[in-house]
Amino acid sequence: MIPLRRRPSPRSRTRGVATVELALLLTPLIVMAFGTTELGRAIYSYNTLDKTVRDAARHLSQHGPGDATVAAEARCLAVTGTTDCSAAAVVPGLTVAMVTICDASLCPGTHANQLTGLGSVNLVTAGILNYPFNSVVGFVIPSMNFNNISVTLRAQL
Repeated sequence: MIPLRRRPSPRSRTRGVATVELALLLTPLIVMAFGTTELGRAIYSYNTLDKTVRDAARHLSQHGPGDATVAAEARCLAVTGTTDCSAAAVVPGLTVAMVTICDASLCPGTHANQLTGLGSVNLVTAGILNYPFNSVVGFVIPSMNFNNISVTLRAQL
């Protein structure tokens, strides 16, 4: 008697295909997830810096020009979100040295007595220069320096 050969079932021929497909698709999906997370973190950091610079400029605009205490408080506002620098930096790596302050006494050529249609105004500017954003997953999104973030307002006094 001739032995009968058993035909392989269709199921046994496709065994492991799902595992191979998962392995091929999982890599780009993980890279996309890390990339999305890092870009979100970068945008969050930029928006946080923008808000603190706006707060610092607003603080400067409510005081007279040339007051060193107010300028120091504005620098602290830009870095920590408080006027006394008692809190930690709002984003990692931000220092007071990165903050620039300009008012009518510090930058008289550009901020004092600016002519408008209704007379002249004094301006105040707060800014953060070259903040280095350090990426957690550098193989997906590289570390970068943000452009200068600055806000100029009309001084109240």
